[in-house]
Amino acid sequence: MSSTLPMSPESIDSQRDAFIERFLGFASGTFSMFSIYIGDRLGLYRALAEGGPATSAELASRTGTHKRYIQEWLEQQTVAGILEVEDENQDTGSRRYSLPPGHAEPLVDRESLNYIAPIAQLLAGAVRPLPALLEAYRNGGGVPFDEYGTDLREGQAAINYPAFWQQLPNEWLPVMPDVHARLQQTDPPARIADIGCGYGWSSLGMARGYPNAQVDGFDLDAPSIERAQENARQRGLTDRVHFQVRDAGDPSLAGQYDLVTAFECVHDMTDPVSALKTMRRLAKEDGTVLIVDERVGDSFTAKGNDVEWMMYGWSILHCLPVGMTEEHSAGTGTVMRTDTLRKYAAEAGFSNVEILPIENFFFRFYQLTP
Repeated sequence: MSSTLPMSPESIDSQRDAFIERFLGFASGTFSMFSIYIGDRLGLYRALAEGGPATSAELASRTGTHKRYIQEWLEQQTVAGILEVEDENQDTGSRRYSLPPGHAEPLVDRESLNYIAPIAQLLAGAVRPLPALLEAYRNGGGVPFDEYGTDLREGQAAINYPAFWQQLPNEWLPVMPDVHARLQQTDPPARIADIGCGYGWSSLGMARGYPNAQVDGFDLDAPSIERAQENARQRGLTDRVHFQVRDAGDPSLAGQYDLVTAFECVHDMTDPVSALKTMRRLAKEDGTVLIVDERVGDSFTAKGNDVEWMMYGWSILHCLPVGMTEEHSAGTGTVMRTDTLRKYAAEAGFSNVEILPIENFFFRFYQLTP
């Protein structure tokens, strides 16, 4: 909080010391997050959860890793409060480490809505193109999505999977009664277009919840579509879910869909108004467009709301740079407030934007109608 009055030397010292303490906390969290990345990617947490407490040699044997590295990682994880040690006074090779029961679900259970380990992988991806990011900050332009690599793709898919697979069909779509009823019909079966589908979990979740519906997932990122197609094969849904590297603005697709969706991607788009115009054209006359994006505050405040610390973090590292890759980009960023989306929707020809009554910590749900 700023003040027009000059600060005393004592107040400046106090402010400095408080900031240094916070700064060191930032560093501690960063080290812990990348240590979680190591534990997640190498299967160390899963091996402890499934095999029980282990010495460094035993965990290295279970996971095909190097004992000396595992010893250091186990000690760091214990000091960070992520793992527990049975007897810290035993010699290095005899100490046994365990994953606390309450930590297993967030770190290991990929089906759980409390599974948050993929955030570490997302962060690893978000910092991958730092030199290119600095260049964009200096000279404008953006950072292409491809430069963020597999970690960002996989982390995004993994963190959203539980909600898209479970809550999307069972809790979110039923809030729109007319849409819910249409998706259940058999003659003719409903059609859904999922824009920016990524690894396809939103498309597959909708197909799972509505076994009569046909779903087309669109994304311009070829590696993501390849993984989406594999996910469809593994879930036995290739007969009703089709993924394509294709511009959904193709005129031949106009007016074919009962529901058009875009999950967590409008704020990344260089031209969101054109994208929304495309979604409007894809929908039938009585069709619905559903936009799911971040639940940020209605206006900027110095403290932000309870998720903006994270959303601004994603924005400065990834979402804004990805959205700035083309000339005359909108430059929306992750923190797309409701009034911004309403403005985009009005410019795209929608007459109404309704915020759906769905309680969710991260997402806000918008139903758009012509």
